[in-house]
Amino acid sequence: MSTAPTLKKLYAEKAFPELMKLRGYTNKHQVPRIVKINLNSGIDAEADKNQIADVQRDLSLIAGQKPVLSKTRKAISNFKLKENQVVGCHVTLRGDSMWEFLYRLLAVALPTIRDFRGVSPKLDGQGNYNLGISDFTIFPEITVENVKKSMGLDITIVTTAETDDEGRDLLRLLGMPFRRTETKTATAA
Repeated sequence: MSTAPTLKKLYAEKAFPELMKLRGYTNKHQVPRIVKINLNSGIDAEADKNQIADVQRDLSLIAGQKPVLSKTRKAISNFKLKENQVVGCHVTLRGDSMWEFLYRLLAVALPTIRDFRGVSPKLDGQGNYNLGISDFTIFPEITVENVKKSMGLDITIVTTAETDDEGRDLLRLLGMPFRRTETKTATAA
């Protein structure tokens, strides 16, 4: 008997009614929800097969499912790329695995960043949120001893929000630690 993920319960019990009241929605289908989460990591063009396997292994540990390798479509000599060369890997999370990953990101991974002051409150203009992580070892699934080369990670949270304000409210109610934008006022001496 499986139970619903913690963050999914929080969305249903707290965030959903709060958004209905805050935004004045009359229909429950107007309330924004999270559709999917995309994880993407680039791989150096000169990477050997061992490095590609390491990145794929680490991303599968973080996501909980096997990533797909991204390959080039055509050769580009200026970037030293050959046709069908592996240049990255990505995973799309949906359903319960999406909620579990988001919970681990918000509750475990982001607070372990040194001198963390919050993430940028800027969305992409369509209610979706993009987050870049320069060091993926913030996730507890990764053991630092096994890491040969540090990799970055791009996280895209896709929502049904139509505006950035709706998406920001949704993520804030789910616990996204947005950075506060403070206006500095000059005081008279």
